[in-house]
Amino acid sequence: MGRIVIVGDIHGCFEELLELLEKVALRPDDLLISVGDLVDRGPDPGAVVEYFRGRPNSVVLMGNHERKHVRGVFSYAQEITCLQVGDRYAEMVDWMRTLPYYFENERVRVVHAAMVPGVPLASQREEVLCGSTRGDRELAALFPDGHWHDHYTDAVPVVFGHHVTGREPLIRDGRVFGLDTGACHGWNLTALCVPGFTVHAVPARADHWAAAKRRWQLPVLKSRPWLDHTWPELDQAVERFAASPSSDAAVRRWLEALDGWAADLRSRFPALVAAARRVAGEFTADELRLHPAAPVLFQARGGRLDPVALARRCPTPRRTIDLAAALGLSLPGPPA
Repeated sequence: MGRIVIVGDIHGCFEELLELLEKVALRPDDLLISVGDLVDRGPDPGAVVEYFRGRPNSVVLMGNHERKHVRGVFSYAQEITCLQVGDRYAEMVDWMRTLPYYFENERVRVVHAAMVPGVPLASQREEVLCGSTRGDRELAALFPDGHWHDHYTDAVPVVFGHHVTGREPLIRDGRVFGLDTGACHGWNLTALCVPGFTVHAVPARADHWAAAKRRWQLPVLKSRPWLDHTWPELDQAVERFAASPSSDAAVRRWLEALDGWAADLRSRFPALVAAARRVAGEFTADELRLHPAAPVLFQARGGRLDPVALARRCPTPRRTIDLAAALGLSLPGPPA
């Protein structure tokens, strides 16, 4: 029977993963288990996912980061991963939906984040197992004076990730093993080999998360749905990102261009009003009813359309550009 090789939170650190598996001398008959959080923060999440998907005899648990992608709960890290993976993203998320929340046999138990001691794994709440925000709150309420694993007394060892333990893993009593040693933050990537319960680690090649936040800031900004922001939302976002200490000169230049684009669109409201009045006079009432801008045209025909009224009908750049197109005018999209 082969070993069980359990790897802590990888977070897209593909080169470190390969180096670690070479160090443990992974064999085909070894069962390779990831505690979850394959993705987000590191340089190559797609390669990490493809490695586990392509290797027979492998198990990946549902981490809180996979769960965020499955549920469409996006923050900056998920936005970056989406761009890094590109056209493969939708398929990757479909695969993530199939991930189990725990692994258990007679030799070891593995969860991503935590478990409530004394409760069978099959009866645990998914939020607790994967370390969602709600699950972390539930654990904090159950164990206000310590950690859940301080109360773990079962003979079968338990292995988990999620909470960074420092450069070294958390090992207690030969039964509790915390393997998240901060690979994406420039620390170590750690594995545990069972049945010997030997620990192996390799150092990270860089603080990958710090580098990713700098590298992907502008691409992420450009990918956001600016066309569907309301004007106040757009103004507030530009102001917030421009004031961020992490925004470099290229980001600020692009934000200035975005702000100028939004201002230009809003400056076109008087011209759009004039165009609507002109078009409204060219058609009969029956013809206007079939026009894609019919509500605006009837408002213009009745003398009730001015720039303020038009602004209420065009609360976003997309609505403004679409109305212009219906009136035979062309307005620019956001800066490239």
